[in-house]
Order: sequence, then structure tokens, then C-alpha cells
Amino acid sequence: MGRLSNKTVLVTGAGRGIGRLMALKLIELEADLILVSRDPSHTKDIEDKAKEKGLKAVSLGCDLGEKKSVEKLIAELDKYDIDIVFNNAGIQVTYRSEVFDTPWEDYEKSFRVNTIAPMMICYSLFPKMKKKGYGRIINTTSGIAGEPQQGPYSASKAGLDKVTSDLTRLVDGEDILIFLTDPGWCRTDLGGPSAPNDPASAVNGCIAGALASKGRSGMIIHAQDYADLTLEQTVEKIEQT
Repeated sequence: MGRLSNKTVLVTGAGRGIGRLMALKLIELEADLILVSRDPSHTKDIEDKAKEKGLKAVSLGCDLGEKKSVEKLIAELDKYDIDIVFNNAGIQVTYRSEVFDTPWEDYEKSFRVNTIAPMMICYSLFPKMKKKGYGRIINTTSGIAGEPQQGPYSASKAGLDKVTSDLTRLVDGEDILIFLTDPGWCRTDLGGPSAPNDPASAVNGCIAGALASKGRSGMIIHAQDYADLTLEQTVEKIEQT
């Protein structure tokens, strides 16, 4: 039996980058998968791999920057008993060299995708987790700081940090853990080709919170701190924090 056998896991941003690598690792862990990307065709191959292993899997499309699309996704998610949530999807609108020309729209787009959408997903699923007494929520943040050229991105992630941390106050005796994960600067479509880290180096750190049986809810798991460890070693470290 895999470490996540009989667990249903939601992964947003599963069509590319670290989200795709996480989804593939979750298949190894025998999780049933709900894969979310802008176009469900982007995760069809992952869905097929999961089903070949005898797992349940479904691909759903959602534009996380559009309210109606997010509402439709949440209505669809209501059909499933979701145990673990990876709010992995995110956008970096652009790098504004001319900081003082940053437009309103950069902030609006960033907050829609990076803060509002993941929290709406949390708000819809958290009560169910409390009712059954079990759940894991892992929201992806960023370590970017001191770069006003990326103000909308860093501000939207800081907002996500705050509301995620505050959500932990609503855990009252249930087996529910809530973490933030910082993958580090990785060579993805978002991070760009100049990033120092291979996306694969972040996977164990990003997934480990789902496997932890205990830990400090609200903590930020900096994935690169565990890049040289196995998944089992990473989980053990997190449980000891």
C-alpha cells in the first residue's frame, strides 16, 4: 500500500512545472487525483498514468483568475471527498523594470489567482475536513522579497501567507494540518531559465506536508532546505519542527 492509498488529493496547476511533477509523484504514493489546470487536456496524460495504476483520477479545467470559472470548479469539487489540497497554481504577471509604471491590473490579476482563488478553494473544503476530522491543506507561497519590480506577485503571496496562517486558528482538535510551501527559485515557466534550481528538487518539500502526521500548522516549508533528503527524511524533519 502506498503512503496515500485511499486518499483523494486535489492539485491545482497540475498541467506544468512543479505541479505536474508533484502529480506524478502522488501517483507513486497511490493517491487518487483531481488535477486542475486551465485546460483539462493538459493533464490527460497524468490522468491516464494514474488510471493505469488502478487509481481514480479526473482532469478539470479552470481559469483561476475568473470568478465564474472558480465558482464552477468549486461546485464540481463538491462532488468529491477531498482529503488533501495542494493549492499550487500561481502567476507572475511580469517583471516591471519601471516600478512606478506598475498598473492596477498587475495587482488585480495577481491577487485573483495567487490569493483569492486558493482561499475560496480552502473555504469550500475546510468545513468538510473539520466534519470528518481529517485534512491537509498545502498552499504554495514564494520567498521573493526586496524586489519592487515584482510587487504584485510578492504582495499576493504575502496575502496568501496571512490568510493561510489565520486559517489554522479554526483547527480545534481535528487531525488537520495546514502548511505553506516555498519551492524556491526553480527553472519553470514562472521562474524562467535563469533560476538556479531544478524543479524536481522542490517536489519532496512541496509534498511532505501531506504525509506528515504532525507538525506546526501555518509554518512555511522551504523546499530547497530538503532538496538532498528523501521524501521520508523530509517528512520526519517537518514532523519534528
